[in-house]
Amino acid sequence: MSEWEGIYTIWFREAKRYVRYRSRILSSVVTPLLWLLIFGTGLGSAIRFGTGITGSYKAFIFPGIIGQTILFTSIFSGVSVIMDRQYGFLKEIMVAPVSRPSIVFGKALGIGTASIIQGVILLLLSFVVGVQMTPVIFIASFLLMIPISVGLAGVGLLIATFTDSMEGFNLIMSFIVLPMFLLSGALFPVTGLPSFLQTVVYLDPLTYGVDALRQVIIGQGALPLYTSTLVVVGFALFTIVLAAILFSKREQNLM
Repeated sequence: MSEWEGIYTIWFREAKRYVRYRSRILSSVVTPLLWLLIFGTGLGSAIRFGTGITGSYKAFIFPGIIGQTILFTSIFSGVSVIMDRQYGFLKEIMVAPVSRPSIVFGKALGIGTASIIQGVILLLLSFVVGVQMTPVIFIASFLLMIPISVGLAGVGLLIATFTDSMEGFNLIMSFIVLPMFLLSGALFPVTGLPSFLQTVVYLDPLTYGVDALRQVIIGQGALPLYTSTLVVVGFALFTIVLAAILFSKREQNLM
């Protein structure tokens, strides 16, 4: 088996696992819509933007909710490594003629595919919040979601590499996912914040993903599009390479 065949096989298994659970797909679409319709309408009626921000609040948070969906799906799907380890499937993969980095790449691509599917569904429902979706915007958003999903999948795999139980994984996630989402600018503009909060916001990698999506979808962003795109792509490469290295060392010690 070549490395590409190994990556494809693991990717296909992760994608098939996602499609098999239709209730998961439904809940992952309904929850963001509830955020948009209830939270966006309720809070939006009380929010007044400053200069430089135009349009409705629901349209403003639409790219942020897409980022939220990708974040939750990508990182929480890292628990599949723990499940595979507990049920013995990971041990079977480890003795297969495929390298450990290929295992990580395949899993990251499979998890990223699930996140992208959910993001695409939300893009197709953009009319619900009054956002015009053109073919150019759709394609650009789709391309941006690839590195965002893969990078966040790498974070989930990194944590799963050093966690032996699903309970421990969920506990760690609760301290990572919510702060990443709240500090990403998904629900509020990042310009005009106090300096200490701006520093924290710009340390959040999801900030750049949300800002890039917002720039493409509604034409508003705090940073140049090329800057956000470079950060997102660099973060994806960094997390995947780091996850591959640490996963290889961890599983080698357990063998």
